[in-house]
Amino acid sequence: MKCLNKEKNMSKCNCTYTGCVRMGICCECLHYHREKNQLPACYFPADAEKIYNRSVDYFMSIKGE
Repeated sequence: MKCLNKEKNMSKCNCTYTGCVRMGICCECLHYHREKNQLPACYFPADAEKIYNRSVDYFMSIKGE
């Protein structure tokens, strides 16, 4: 899929997973992680994103909920 906003999205994408084929293509990223009951990297602070745990439970634990 060609994304017209990919270059613009890349300036905000904090995903550090170098093998990600959806990097900068937010709609594909959201659908991918939603199917896995996860959140994309952009929901996580940089230190938490680096461990690649995208689970909702992990997100809630770092947000103190």
